[in-house]
Amino acid sequence: MSTPDSRTGDGRSPIERKQLTFAEREANFSWQVLRILAEFVDGFEFLSKLRRSVTFFGSARPSEDDPYYQLARELARRLAEEQFPIVTGGGPGIMEAGNRGAVEGGGLSVGLNIELPLEQRFNPWVKQGMGFHYFFSRKFMLDYSAMAYVYFPGGYGTLDELFTVLTLIQTGKTDRGVPVILMGKDYWTPLTQWMKEQLLARRLIAPDDLDIWHCTDDIEEAVQVIRRAGERMDGGG
Repeated sequence: MSTPDSRTGDGRSPIERKQLTFAEREANFSWQVLRILAEFVDGFEFLSKLRRSVTFFGSARPSEDDPYYQLARELARRLAEEQFPIVTGGGPGIMEAGNRGAVEGGGLSVGLNIELPLEQRFNPWVKQGMGFHYFFSRKFMLDYSAMAYVYFPGGYGTLDELFTVLTLIQTGKTDRGVPVILMGKDYWTPLTQWMKEQLLARRLIAPDDLDIWHCTDDIEEAVQVIRRAGERMDGGG
């Protein structure tokens, strides 16, 4: 029968082992806090020199022959030609298309990648990149760095990013003049219509909350919206 003074195989009593477990957990927690802090410090330093950057969001799954891949690639190229740095999550699919277009347009191509159990490497078009261990620190940096946000069709991650930015703008934490562009009417219109018919109809949002974004298929329209925001930033207005 075990007693309070019984020893385990390593010579420690149960009480000593429990104390050690608590100490290990506390040390591990402290290490995690320091690692989170380091990611934020490194992220701010990495992005501090970026100006007028545009962040692209979208699925990692589209291949090169996907129409949305080509749309993202062309929009990124056009923006890069006008000296807008392009920031993406650094992975494949829409992210790759954005970085690729930035390079083809002679602009700055930036990737903020995430470490995953199944390794996600930087796509070959990222010219400046930083990897993150934590999703939330990467997500913050993708939002923090942007003068404009462009969303292509995507899954849970893309929708999470979209509604985070919409909430920041709705609550006044981000300027309403920051462009939020939804590229692909056939994908986004059912969602925006649902927000109108459900959220607005139930008075869960205000009418002007539906004016936060621009939904389009037109590259030139998107470029013009972002260009005007850049001009306001340059003019201090």
